[in-house]
Amino acid sequence: MLVQAPASLATSFQDLAGTWRGVGRVQLLSGQSEALSCKAYFTAKEDGNGLGIALACASASNKIDLRAALAQTGEAISGSWEERSFNSTGSVAGTFGNDRIDLTIDGTIKATMSITLEGKSQLISIATEGQGFRSVDLELERS
Repeated sequence: MLVQAPASLATSFQDLAGTWRGVGRVQLLSGQSEALSCKAYFTAKEDGNGLGIALACASASNKIDLRAALAQTGEAISGSWEERSFNSTGSVAGTFGNDRIDLTIDGTIKATMSITLEGKSQLISIATEGQGFRSVDLELERS
């Protein structure tokens, strides 16, 4: 079996910097799902070890307005987050390596979040306990 290596692996938050747009789905607690339209801004610090995230999504009945401030030391990530639609805040911890960020979100809402770079796309997956929805899956492209 042949496995093709990616052209380049993300090694710092600089690789995520920019404006991204795309679509996805939100899985509601009721079991129904809805289409989402999203826009995200990723702002990296000059040294590449800090990242600001602003993610805004809307469906027919929900809005998601997520903000995060992340710091990277080696592969370890820590930081804070807030979700403005649900008035929730907390802390973030996780890892970054091989084109993927894996986060555990703690606070008013408990969740996991992954951000994976695949070519010119960014895949975001969020799984949460409560707060109106179970999961969010997005595919964003740099705009």
